[in-house]
Amino acid sequence: MSERPTFSPHWHRVRTMRPRLRPHVQVTRQRYRGRRWHVAHDPASNRFFRMSPVAHELVGLLDGRRTVEDAWTIVAEKHGPDAPTQPEVIELVAHLYNSNLLSVDASPETEQLLRRGRERLKKKVQGQAIGIMYFRMRLFNPDAILSAVEPVLRPVLNRWGLIAWAVFVAVALYRLVPELGAFGEGFRDAIAPSNWLWIIAVFVVAKGLHELGHGVICKRFGGQVPEFGALLLVLVPSPYVDASASWAFASKWQRIAVGSGGMIFELFLASIAVHVWLATSPGELPHQLAYNAMLTAGVSTLVFNANPLMRFDGYYILSDLLEIPNLMQRSFKMLQYQFQRFVYRLDDAQAPTSDPGEGLTLTIYGIAATIYRVFLFVTITLFVMGQLFAIGLLLAIWTAAAWFLMPVGKFIRWLSTSPKLAEHRVRAVGVSLAMLALGVVLLGLIPAPDSRRGVGVVESAARTGVFAAQDGFLARVVALPGTRVEEGDAIVVLENDELLHRLRMARAMLAEFESVEREMTARSPSSVEIARDRVSAQRDAVAFLESQAERLTVRAPHAGVLVGPELAGLAGSLVREGDALGEIVDVEGVRVTASLPQLESAWLFDEAEPYRVAIRPVSLPGVVVRGENAVAVDAGQLVLPHAGLGVSGGGTIALDQQDQSGRLADTPQFVVYVEPAASDRWVPTPGERVHLRFRLSAKPLLAQWADRLHKMVQGRVQL
Repeated sequence: MSERPTFSPHWHRVRTMRPRLRPHVQVTRQRYRGRRWHVAHDPASNRFFRMSPVAHELVGLLDGRRTVEDAWTIVAEKHGPDAPTQPEVIELVAHLYNSNLLSVDASPETEQLLRRGRERLKKKVQGQAIGIMYFRMRLFNPDAILSAVEPVLRPVLNRWGLIAWAVFVAVALYRLVPELGAFGEGFRDAIAPSNWLWIIAVFVVAKGLHELGHGVICKRFGGQVPEFGALLLVLVPSPYVDASASWAFASKWQRIAVGSGGMIFELFLASIAVHVWLATSPGELPHQLAYNAMLTAGVSTLVFNANPLMRFDGYYILSDLLEIPNLMQRSFKMLQYQFQRFVYRLDDAQAPTSDPGEGLTLTIYGIAATIYRVFLFVTITLFVMGQLFAIGLLLAIWTAAAWFLMPVGKFIRWLSTSPKLAEHRVRAVGVSLAMLALGVVLLGLIPAPDSRRGVGVVESAARTGVFAAQDGFLARVVALPGTRVEEGDAIVVLENDELLHRLRMARAMLAEFESVEREMTARSPSSVEIARDRVSAQRDAVAFLESQAERLTVRAPHAGVLVGPELAGLAGSLVREGDALGEIVDVEGVRVTASLPQLESAWLFDEAEPYRVAIRPVSLPGVVVRGENAVAVDAGQLVLPHAGLGVSGGGTIALDQQDQSGRLADTPQFVVYVEPAASDRWVPTPGERVHLRFRLSAKPLLAQWADRLHKMVQGRVQL
């Protein structure tokens, strides 16, 4: 940790001030990580400020008669190194003053020092503009409503009510688990345009109940809820309440209860919806509304509200569990400190904490939140662009400017004007330019391995269907499924008495015609030609019927293993010409068949150089086999080459909801055939699933990311 500067060049502006806490300010005690803290709360503006015991003692000495310097001297003599420094005292007084917690009679020069955030309303408007995806507007004070509802719900707002709630949710979850397949299939109907109004209506109701949960539980523990408003969350209206009064609660479990209250109420609604959904039939309005409620009050509240990387309920719950207030803000400050201390080597950089464990937690959380922030920006933008392209593009530009360009501008301003860099500005600029150049070189110039991934299924390269070539009744099964046959081996034998009778008659007529021919040769040479023509025609008829009779025995078209249904139990049944009786699979000559969507497979045809393929069997994840002779079919098709590639067969490709075969894809797919190289560690078996990695020509990372983003946008907005 760096040395704390004791003195400040601005101390003369505040040393003679005689501030005091405003009369209406409330101060409560809390404990974080075994240490006592004090929270000052202004009920009028609902603003809070947390102080350490030493800072609270200093503020307590500021009674309107004692000067800031007198108070600081007393605290410094009493606490020594633990006392706040002059810069920290100035920052403390400024924060309290800007939070409307401190009354100060100051000169304009001093007030300017303290009130760097003078135009709070202007900053609020700017914050709303920056956070256009999360725009909020206050509507009214809900205290009267909550005061009426809280006594009604008070009998269940305790540990016994929590146990009953947990049992009810567990029962609903137990009933839902066997129906997860049907639940997943209903998602496409839920997001269809015809259901948008219903799902928005259910969403607003569910979130209204969510905010009621926050407000009621906050009221239950004595907090005030002064604000109810509307939040435009990614263009979707959602209510909100200001339950920040819970920040002053002494017990962290009470604060966690308030933070969890919304999810508790919403999951209760989702559990009711589960029972309604299971009790109604598809196509009915209550069934669809119940599904919407499960989706919005169940899935969305767990994915979004419980996510601690967003400043929703999960964030505040995690902050209380870790006992780290202002977790996100302090984590970003921790990352800034580490850059200033270890990259720019500023000795006077101040860390937001002196606790090593807390510092590690802040660092990990800051990195995770930053990564998730980028992920969230890309995901939300692509989703909105896929539904409303123009609005999504506007949101992308606006949010990119707010989340990325403005921080870059602030960094440049810090680099050029910060007093901390007064003696090291040239070095700092040089380090910044070096990092920028290094980033450009690493990401934009140096080629990096580029690969794409897919899922395939092993199939026989020689795979031929076995079909009946003649009508007949199944008389005998010669080869059973799973047995190996050679080319020409009999598989089944059919019977057709009518055909055999016609063959016998034809042979008898042939014998008669041959007899007549011999007689004409001896008696009437002039009639021999006519007799010979009749014999020749009859021989052709006999040969045709004999070929048909021969086709009653179904034979293997090539060597391989017979696969298909069990035919022995169908003895005596009628088999029509063209009926499928199975397949002959060559298990020695196999290939891998993979299907890729159109935009993901575009690189297959764009690559100028041959790409390499690696095959990893799902059954043997430690084995990697080289793929050879990769061939991509330059035509999209809806019918999958294997049912195992679709979601119903365990694959990843979405299927047409009307399809019952499990092989009709929702969007056209491009087929890629790859032959696995010989390996002693893996013997490919038809039907086995494998993962494929296509290694393309090396490109810089920026080019790869731009290409993937371009294809993602194309896939979402159908360009």
